[in-house]
Parts: sequence; C-alpha cells; structure tokens
Amino acid sequence: MLTRYNIALIIGDGIGSELTASAKMVLESINDNNSKIKFRIKDVDAGDNALNKFGKALPDFSLDTIKKSDVCLKGPVGETAADVVIVLRRIFDLYANIRPAKSYPNIKNLAETVDLVTIRENTEDVYLGWEFNIDENTVIALRMTTETASRRIAEYAFKTARLRNEKKKVVIVHKANVLRKGDGLFVNTCRSVAHKYRDVECTEMYVDACAMNLIRNPEDFDVILTTNLFGDILSDEAAQVVGGLGIGPAANIGNNFALFEPVHGAAFDIAGKNVANPSSILLSTKMMLEWLADKYNDPNAFNIGQRIEEVIISLLKQNKKTKDIGGKLSTTDFTKLVALSIY
Repeated sequence: MLTRYNIALIIGDGIGSELTASAKMVLESINDNNSKIKFRIKDVDAGDNALNKFGKALPDFSLDTIKKSDVCLKGPVGETAADVVIVLRRIFDLYANIRPAKSYPNIKNLAETVDLVTIRENTEDVYLGWEFNIDENTVIALRMTTETASRRIAEYAFKTARLRNEKKKVVIVHKANVLRKGDGLFVNTCRSVAHKYRDVECTEMYVDACAMNLIRNPEDFDVILTTNLFGDILSDEAAQVVGGLGIGPAANIGNNFALFEPVHGAAFDIAGKNVANPSSILLSTKMMLEWLADKYNDPNAFNIGQRIEEVIISLLKQNKKTKDIGGKLSTTDFTKLVALSIY
C-alpha cells in the first residue's frame, strides 16, 4: 500500500536554504527508491527573508500551506524566529518540545554513552512575551503556569520514558524552592501524574543542580521533564555535552500536528559556504518520520527514519564528517553520502 505525505518545508534564513536542500535530497532519494511511501514537498517562505519580501515573517499564504500539510519541517530562522516558530506553536498547540541528546561515534563529547531527551512544556512560561514597562527604567515580565499544560507535558514525558529504553527514568526539573507558586503548581502536577506510572522511576532536581549534573554525570539522565524556559537552556547544554548544536534535532508536537527543526540558529557567518553540518536537520527528518509512523500507523515510515540515523552513525564511524566536527566533507558531500546509503 502506497502512503503519501504532504510536507511543508520552511526554508528559513542563513544556512536554512542549505540545510533544507539536504533534507529535500534525502526525502527525494526515499521517493525514488521506496514504492511504499512518497512525499509531496512544498517550499514555504517564513523568517527574515519573508519579512523583507512580503512585510510579514509568517505570511498568510505560508501559514495556509502549512495548515494544508500533514507535517512541517523547518530550517533555522534569523531574528524573526519568535514570529515564526512561537506563533506556529500557539496556532497548532504544539505543547511538547522534544530534544534528544545522544553521543555519536567520533564526535568529541563529555561521555560516550549519553542518551537522554529533554521534554519541555512549549506553550507557557515567560515565552508568552507578557512584558510591560512600568517606566523607562523598569520592566515587569509575567510568567504563566497552568495545571492543564503541566499535566499534559508530564503525561507525554512519562509515556516517552516507558517506551524509549530500559532506563525508564524521569527527572522533574524545577525551582519550586524559590518560584513557590508557579513551579510549585508544575511539580505538584507532575508528581500526581507520576503516581500513574509506577514502572517509571521518578526523581526531582532543582534546575541549577540539573545544569551541574548534566556536566558531571550526563549518562545518568534519561528523560528530563521541565518548563519552557528551563528546558530551552538545559537542552542547549545537553546538546553541547554530546558534541554541539550541529547534531541536535528538535520536535514541536501537538495532538494533531507537529513541526520539526534543527535546534541551532541561522549561522549567517557561514551561510553560502557549503560547510554547515546537515546532521541536525537530517535527524529532525528522522524524528518527523517516526511521528508520521505513530500518527498514521505506518511502520515503513518508522523504519526509514531509523535508517537515516543508522546511516549517519555508520558514516561517523568511518570518520566521514563535516568540518565543524573535525572532518573534511562539505554539506552537500555529507548529504549525498546519506542519501546514497539509505538503500
């Protein structure tokens, strides 16, 4: 049975065009070689370039294309990132931000067997942008925490811990000793969810202790469950623990839609030089295929996603790497090797 998926591909800014070209090359290789799955890829304008061309970082016609797609894959966006990804998170209620951090062969890291995932609440906290001037020298920022959002991200985290490996561990990260109301509500809600998952080990850490332990004992972590701001910071730290943002994928997941993207920025300083590491967007593509597999009960999509990561690992074992991680390959050269090796 042939399955077709409509993918909205946000080109983005800076190195975005190079990375999305890499993702498209790999997806088109799958199109050419797999009789059971096909992709219709529609390029989407969003970001700094879209703002300059159309007067809006996320034009209405771009949003319409995304709404008509099955899933969205996004390249990095520049200064208008908040006007793109945060807006999309709200429109599609993409409440779970998922950021794996994993040690890969022949990449400098702090520990060789790290395999963790940060699961952060994605719709609340200070990222709502509720900031107000009291006078020209004083700003007040409001932070929102709700039981509903806390509960659904906790459910997602504990379900993930059950499925991903044998560790089955969740650490709830918060600062309820200081933020007694907001983080108090968050951690108490997470604790109530934990009671339903007796097979999953549940612990807690204050965010500053977690930041320290990610450096000291990164291999101890499995699933980190936390709030929006803390998760944003900790997941960047976790990415650096395993070798840098160039290999970091991310997902923004809701009940009915999802957006996948590299964790890093647009890197304008290397744009157009064909040196950007495409692993981040290729691993994001892998996550996208796994999500499609789960949503549409499509094991073929899952297997292809797994194959993308297997090929990347194989290339790294052979020391076939891009320059940012000590290799000699260009963006295009590395992508071609991945595309050619999937089948």
